[in-house]
Amino acid sequence: MAARNDEDAEMIEARPRKRIRSSTKRKRATSPTHLPRVPILFAPFRALGLITNHIPFYIQTRSYKDATEGPRIHILTCLGRSWALWEGGKMGLLFVGPEVQDPISCLVMDGDAVWAASGVHVIKYLRGKEVSRVSNPLQTPLAFVILFGTQLLALTEDGARMLIWEVSTNEQALSTTIQFDIGFTATSILHPATYLNKVLVASKEGDMQLWNIRTQTCIHKFSNSLLRTLPSQQHMNSLSSPITALTQSPAIDVVGVGFMSGEISVYDVRADERLMRMYMDDGGIKALSFRSDGHPILASASSSGHIALWDLDSGGRLLHLIRGAHDGAVSALEWVPGQPVLISSGEDNSVKQWLYESPTAVPRLLKFRSGHHAPPHLIRFYGEDGKQLLSASADRTLRYISVVRDSRSYEMSQGSLARKATTLSKPLTSLKFPPITSISCSSTRSKDWDDVLTAHADEMCVRSWTVLNKRVGKHTFNSAESSKRKSPSGVVKCVCVTACGNFGLAGSSTGEIHMWNMQSGLKRKSFKVGPCPQALIDRLELSSMTRSKASERSITGLASDALNRAVIATTSDGTVNFFDFHTCTLDQVMVLPTSASSMMLQRDSGLLAVVCDDMVVRIIDIETRRVVRELACGVHGRILDIAFSSDSRWIVVTSLDSVIRTFDIPTGQLINAFRTPSVATSIAFSPTNDFLATTHVDSVGIFLWANRSQYSEVAFRAISEEDIAEVALPSMQGSEEDETLEALEKLGVEDKPTDVFSTPSQLDGDLVTLTLLPRARWQTLLNLEVIQQRNKPKEPPKKPEHAPFFLPTLPGVEHRFAIEEKKQETQDKHTRRLDKIVANSQSTLQKLLVESDKNSSSNDALFDYIKSLSPAAIDLELRLLAFNSLKQFLRAIKRRLQSHLDFEAVQALQNVVLRIHADVIIENEDLRTELEELLKVQKKESGRVLDLLASSLGTLGFVRDIQ
Repeated sequence: MAARNDEDAEMIEARPRKRIRSSTKRKRATSPTHLPRVPILFAPFRALGLITNHIPFYIQTRSYKDATEGPRIHILTCLGRSWALWEGGKMGLLFVGPEVQDPISCLVMDGDAVWAASGVHVIKYLRGKEVSRVSNPLQTPLAFVILFGTQLLALTEDGARMLIWEVSTNEQALSTTIQFDIGFTATSILHPATYLNKVLVASKEGDMQLWNIRTQTCIHKFSNSLLRTLPSQQHMNSLSSPITALTQSPAIDVVGVGFMSGEISVYDVRADERLMRMYMDDGGIKALSFRSDGHPILASASSSGHIALWDLDSGGRLLHLIRGAHDGAVSALEWVPGQPVLISSGEDNSVKQWLYESPTAVPRLLKFRSGHHAPPHLIRFYGEDGKQLLSASADRTLRYISVVRDSRSYEMSQGSLARKATTLSKPLTSLKFPPITSISCSSTRSKDWDDVLTAHADEMCVRSWTVLNKRVGKHTFNSAESSKRKSPSGVVKCVCVTACGNFGLAGSSTGEIHMWNMQSGLKRKSFKVGPCPQALIDRLELSSMTRSKASERSITGLASDALNRAVIATTSDGTVNFFDFHTCTLDQVMVLPTSASSMMLQRDSGLLAVVCDDMVVRIIDIETRRVVRELACGVHGRILDIAFSSDSRWIVVTSLDSVIRTFDIPTGQLINAFRTPSVATSIAFSPTNDFLATTHVDSVGIFLWANRSQYSEVAFRAISEEDIAEVALPSMQGSEEDETLEALEKLGVEDKPTDVFSTPSQLDGDLVTLTLLPRARWQTLLNLEVIQQRNKPKEPPKKPEHAPFFLPTLPGVEHRFAIEEKKQETQDKHTRRLDKIVANSQSTLQKLLVESDKNSSSNDALFDYIKSLSPAAIDLELRLLAFNSLKQFLRAIKRRLQSHLDFEAVQALQNVVLRIHADVIIENEDLRTELEELLKVQKKESGRVLDLLASSLGTLGFVRDIQ
């Protein structure tokens, strides 16, 4: 019993406890002088839109006593190098695990503990914190893990061995290693129900083996031919196919086996015979799951994204087929125990719950959490609060992303595509709009009509969207119908919504710009860039054949100013065209040195950034219509996207060399640059200057970088291309308090450059230094008597005429108050002992005078104390100076004058002391001697100050006269 208690105590101590956060100041003090290079402006904050990947999820159900809402469901999904734990009721995020070095290959749960296989390690987490890990001594990666009682079973990536750890003890040492035969490559493990110490192991060759892990012996081998053939067809041979799914059925001894060929076998392992055979077209089997609420139904998922339901009472008859349940391969299927709810996850970055109201009814989608299943390539902030993002991806979707909470994110609806796909028997993805190439929005009139415009790849039309209704808008603007019949119609390249939200513009590849009303959808105006200007022809030296082609000039960028006075368009041949918004006339054409690929206008400041093919961003002032800055962005990769800060001070640029650069526009200097592991395809700066959002070529998430200048003082300086820092992408942030506080502490770290200049207390010994106190302090000290006389009350305080209502009254006809008169003794009692103590005590000023007289270095402490007092307190201290203290005070003033410090304070103190103690100084010979020495120093310093002032005034007068 005692040993049991000791083990319980050790387990309690092994649980993670809340870490005590040390002081930030202490961290700064102990940090080394030479810190690693990190981006001083942006810090990794969190990732958005990551739900799951191709690794199967793990489901856990928990039942509680007296619970009325049924069992609680937890879903554990893989995010690549970390994991996420979701609550199945509302699909809310509970925990996010820390990132590991290698990608996670398998996940399991055991109570509150999460086990994750990563590389050669299997790591155990409690509430998102790592508590222990076991490692493969062979140093080969692990591909599959399963918890079997108190033991942890794992398969190596090559499928040659099965490792077994005893995890109930604190040591967690490797207990057994099982070597499989040559020609058997293990892929997954299943524990058959009621089979003691036995597991089924599936292989790539299509065979299965039953192992006793206690005796480490193979009990039985199931050949591929028997698994895929009915007893009446044993003479028929079939080609082997890898086993890709293995699951336990509610019936004892019966398991479901899925093959890469699309075959499904319901197999009796005790009788070693196949009971049923089903087949799915269009891909191999990825997952199997048996319904456990009394209905004999088997759910299977294929690599093409379909989910099939099979009626086992009818010999495996197909009940329903959900085509396109996921846009990619389905990675896992699990029925919720005792409920008609099927949970599926796919490689399309989504987790879905399907409700089956009856065995024969068509299943419907109940809940889901999803994100982009292809890397997004275009993002823009929506609104002025910086809490929403619009993102477009190659998966042909436009998504609304919430920066504050992931559960508020959703996909903008493109109509009833599911019904059309069923009617036309086409995949749902083929009916979606083409990928978006340009986005523009204005939330000014978002409550009245559509507020978003998008251009799509190789399309001549522009579509409107409404964020309020979460769907595609009412209007589809066709640029081909707006152009003349004889003129060729071009593909829409860019769009723009005016600041007022009333008009939408679209620029085409033929050089035409059309404007529509966002409310009615009617066309209002058209703009034409016209033929190629002569200056551009001279620069490019175009031939006659090339000139004819140059008449059709493609629009690459489009913008309108804040007051709807001008429309600005850039062309692919390197011109910036300024149109009058009302008359549609071309006012001015600017010819750039190279072609312009895109542009962005900061409407508040009137700065136009044009991205050129020579890897230079040119800043143009639209008021003066001149190039004011040219920002070079390296020589190794073209520029992909740009973003302005809301105050127009910075411009952030991402290029093909994986570097994100930040330029200071007033100085034109590069102030921050960092390289990410993959190329950032699009960037967006928050309107509130809080975050920078980026998308990357190899990730379906959107990554946020916190602007550190919003949380702490950041010192900026010009940097070179050699100062680029290597930074990892942000991870999904957990909801735990410690992680949030640590992230904020990292943001609050101040960057102190090595060459920080701190102003000394005295610039030069020959210069006169004044105090930092206001001039009114010493003026009040000089005129304190006048101020006190002016503030003296003219009349003594009067008694109130009417007594308060709460005073007691006397009985009688007349109204009288019962006021008790108390005689107060006005005379204070003095004793000789108290008088002697007061006479012998010294004030703080007198003590500092004694120390200053003994040690001249204490003079600074004396005057620091004087400067901390109020004028009235200084006057009182000076009046209480005795003979010895007065002599020490005159010496202190003389030393302060010789040090050239606190010049105006010394003058004020000297004036007050001479006015108060003039009679005492005149009568005493010693004090008069000290005063004469002070007079010599005073004349010397005053004369020197007056000479400096006279010289400065003379120089200033000379300069004024010659101008």
